[in-house]
Amino acid sequence: MRLRVTAKRVRREGLNLDGREKMARILEKRPYGPGVHGPTSRRRITDYGKQLREKQRAKLVYGVMEKQFSNYFEKATNMKGDTAQNLVRLLETRLDNVLFRAGLTKTRAAARQVISHAHVAVNGKKVDVASFQVKPGDVVSIRDTKKDKKIWKIFLENLPKVEVPSWLTSDIKSLTVKVTSLPAADDLKQIFEPQLIVEYYSR
Repeated sequence: MRLRVTAKRVRREGLNLDGREKMARILEKRPYGPGVHGPTSRRRITDYGKQLREKQRAKLVYGVMEKQFSNYFEKATNMKGDTAQNLVRLLETRLDNVLFRAGLTKTRAAARQVISHAHVAVNGKKVDVASFQVKPGDVVSIRDTKKDKKIWKIFLENLPKVEVPSWLTSDIKSLTVKVTSLPAADDLKQIFEPQLIVEYYSR
């Protein structure tokens, strides 16, 4: 089971959680939370509520369930350096996120689907686990045996224009992306505030 980014959730957060044009149009048309009170609804949020909301946003953005997300946080706390940055770095280096960031899929959900259908290889070896953690030097590609599938033929006929982060080198035409480094600095900026997530788990 995965968290799904729905129009209701996007409106509640007031953010385009997965970057789809459809969600952007919904937000433009109804830039307020769902419910009978519409744009007149006002609700005060406590500090705890803010922390919880940021955690929920992060889970929705990356499509990670609660247990797995708490495991990421525990791992981040045991790593050297800033826990908030470590957490984002772990989420960013998931295989499904790499495909999305590199422009090989429109959403992380789509990335998870092609991974589960065994379309993806890391360093030439098939990987069908979306949460697989990549590392610098890894080469992620669409397997040769899958390139003749309709999904990739259509993709190559309509190559997207994507701003690829500095820690990845993407060769869209060959359906390949190389992890050149770990994400850092501006690459760790998100539409949620990771420090509030640290505060949530540390309360």
